[in-house]
Amino acid sequence: MSVEIIKVSSKKDFKAFATLPFAIYKDNKFWVPPIINDEIKSLDPQQNPAMEYCDSQFWLAKKNGKVMGRIGAIINRKYNEKVNEKLGRFSRLEFFNDAEVFKALMDTAANWLRERGMVKIHGPLGFSNLDTQGMLIEGFDHIASVASVYHLPYYREYVEQYGFEKEMDWVEFRLTLGEHAAQKAIRGSQLIKKRYGFEVLKFEKSSDMKPYVKDLFGILNQAFDKLPYVSVFNDRMIELYADRYFKIINPKYVRMVTKDGKVIGFIVAVPSLSEAMQKVNGKLFPFGFLHILKAMKHPQVLDFFLTGVVPELDHAGVAVIMFAEIQEEMIKAGIDQMETTGIIETNFNVISNWKNYEHIQHKRRRCFVMSL
Repeated sequence: MSVEIIKVSSKKDFKAFATLPFAIYKDNKFWVPPIINDEIKSLDPQQNPAMEYCDSQFWLAKKNGKVMGRIGAIINRKYNEKVNEKLGRFSRLEFFNDAEVFKALMDTAANWLRERGMVKIHGPLGFSNLDTQGMLIEGFDHIASVASVYHLPYYREYVEQYGFEKEMDWVEFRLTLGEHAAQKAIRGSQLIKKRYGFEVLKFEKSSDMKPYVKDLFGILNQAFDKLPYVSVFNDRMIELYADRYFKIINPKYVRMVTKDGKVIGFIVAVPSLSEAMQKVNGKLFPFGFLHILKAMKHPQVLDFFLTGVVPELDHAGVAVIMFAEIQEEMIKAGIDQMETTGIIETNFNVISNWKNYEHIQHKRRRCFVMSL
């Protein structure tokens, strides 16, 4: 039976696209489900401001009347202008273990990009660096964090057989906070604050953070601009991500560092919501949000979600201060486990920080690339 490719256009299609992974990963104890409504909104030009500068199309693959796979294609015009290349992205690839389905999906995305003048295809990548990035290639027996991704081992096999090669990897770490690391961070923090005159902002409630949202994203735009796949967040995107993520942030695990009254760095750590999101199973209502509230109040693991420092102070030790501050909160709460988000494997400056902790590099995800 041949594969039928359907361009996603109707409400029914969008729902099928968003819910397919729930069938693929059914009973998989390491996959963390997203919120279905958020997934659908991310595909809607009225709801996703990144579509103001991105061209995109999404497809479903059906076989014997059953949805067997999905894929998206994205052209981020702003990023292409930045790097002066004609790059297309494949995105949100999910499929049952079927070679015919995979080929039909990838052919469709590649042809769509080729017809629009793109000369390379890479991915999996989303609309922005806070969107889904990379394919899991190591760490299949570890639960995903809400800021990361999960895939099955056969995904990589099909992608490489198709002709894709490695472009870049992100690595993720699990850290254990011990007395030695905590004390070293505190001593380092005190010295750096004294040397540079840095001060620390703490927050009691989420509303206290709102006046600093633009500062935070302004630093993010500066700090991440040099990284691959990154394009600047516009005002509407800042509003979108602030609204989405500030709901799940416990303010006591947020710190900002200032110099002469100006914010020059921030760290956002969040209580791990992985197990809570598994219980939620894609729907916040009527009772799903209760699992999230419980996880936020009594975390056992802290996810280091976002960190940024203005480039001119990148090597002034601002990160040391922020980690020391968060670690003090962890000690008060009896938490000793930390999960990092993806770090580019060549970012030795950040990775070297983990040598102070008992740590494992347990996950790896990859961006693949191929000429069209």
